[in-house]
Amino acid sequence: MTRAYRLDAPSGVIADMFDAQHGPDPWGGGDLRPGEFAPVIVRSAKTSRRVIRPMVWGYPAPNSLTPSGEVQWVPTVRNISSPFWVGNLRHVELRCLVPATALIRSRQGQTDEAAINAPRIFAMAGIWRDLTDMPVFAIISVEDKARARASTPLILDGPQQQHWLTADWKDASRLLDQPRARPDPCA
Repeated sequence: MTRAYRLDAPSGVIADMFDAQHGPDPWGGGDLRPGEFAPVIVRSAKTSRRVIRPMVWGYPAPNSLTPSGEVQWVPTVRNISSPFWVGNLRHVELRCLVPATALIRSRQGQTDEAAINAPRIFAMAGIWRDLTDMPVFAIISVEDKARARASTPLILDGPQQQHWLTADWKDASRLLDQPRARPDPCA
């Protein structure tokens, strides 16, 4: 699973691509890592329209402060049956889309950016939560049976994006088992 991704697009381009409302760009673009602010797309509770919101990537792990006072972030959801995640997954209003232009992976101490044969911006499935001091999100990862990697982000095409944001959990969870619509951005 990637521990970083890249987003090189201003909010206006992201909004057009995902039919979302946007405000000013609160992020600088480029490489994004856990613990940093990034834009995500959620559905407005009042209007049901898609809206771009800045959130921190990663959930603070329980009892996660290091001796130096740093937070350890949980950036991905792998075990969807875990009680830690199941509440968020079952509530449609807590699902989101995470826009990206590339995934970044590390191999034996070297970092490389993965090429993708897809539209300039793609969406990964995610979940989010408003904590007392900030909203946070995590990316859904799925087992990649065709490759030796343990997991890869769940990348959604247009109809799958709407399904992820609106379907009840029984239906939305089927997206985790379907063949991927696009080539793996880490291939």
